[in-house]
Amino acid sequence: MDHNIRVLMVDDEKQFRKTTQKILSRKGFEAILAGTGEEAIEKLSENPDVVVLDIKMPGMDGHQALKEIKKRFPRLPVIMLTGHGTLPSAMEAHAEGAFDYLSKPCDITVLTDKIREAFQHGGQPGTIEEKRILGVMVPIMEYTVLTGEETLKEAVLKLKASFVSQLSTSRIMETGHRSIIVMDEDKEVKGILTIMNLLSLLLPPYLSASKPSMADSIQYSPIFWKEMFTKAVKDNSSVKIKEIMSPTPLTIDAKASLMEAAYMMKVNNTRRLIAILSGEVAGIIREQDLFFEIEKILRRSETKLAAFS
Repeated sequence: MDHNIRVLMVDDEKQFRKTTQKILSRKGFEAILAGTGEEAIEKLSENPDVVVLDIKMPGMDGHQALKEIKKRFPRLPVIMLTGHGTLPSAMEAHAEGAFDYLSKPCDITVLTDKIREAFQHGGQPGTIEEKRILGVMVPIMEYTVLTGEETLKEAVLKLKASFVSQLSTSRIMETGHRSIIVMDEDKEVKGILTIMNLLSLLLPPYLSASKPSMADSIQYSPIFWKEMFTKAVKDNSSVKIKEIMSPTPLTIDAKASLMEAAYMMKVNNTRRLIAILSGEVAGIIREQDLFFEIEKILRRSETKLAAFS
């Protein structure tokens, strides 16, 4: 479990350390902070499970700190953070024993996934197995969940709040989700409200209605569109979201393979699936989650090739 993972975060940017500590703590990790390579070596006495180490720091830089960490604790996994223009340096660190490297700014989901990966496999990249849906999906607790009785206005405000609460610095980002899960009292998913649902509601029906063939080429004037969007938002603010939400997505076992998820999305022309674990909703796997995993696999393969070249 994440609450057992102690992460030593090493970076000379104070705001980055504070922001990362808040985010990791909220996600169940325990963060140990160090502002220099020298301080990181001292903090090894607190027995971290994973080290996240910036490459460019004054004094003892990331390479020097990595060598010292590996000298003292050869099996302690170290993830390197690299900025623009320092990719070769990060690849060098990988060859020196780093578990992996990530480019800044780094999405927090990518970082936490990498931390879990390093912890689970003891810092040995060669032992990494293909993830299951459980390791890629977005946990249900990270979504905004409503009942369906809320109005468009209430839903928009709550969805907006999920974006505002996200924290970021120049080196790390935490992104919000662009949809709302609609559940009943029994915690059963009844549908999903997306931004596209909102846009579809705002469009007057006649704009999408079929037109006579001779009217296909008609172009609406700027006057036609004037103030239309604002009026549509105000007119529909009290519409209940259960009336406009998308149907409940198909379900899939959270322990199923990523290829099965990809197959279901392709065959059913859908962008997300509900992941079920022990009979309950565990999370949502989206097409972008599979995309991010594709990128990780390619980057890992590239790193291995570079390490042996």
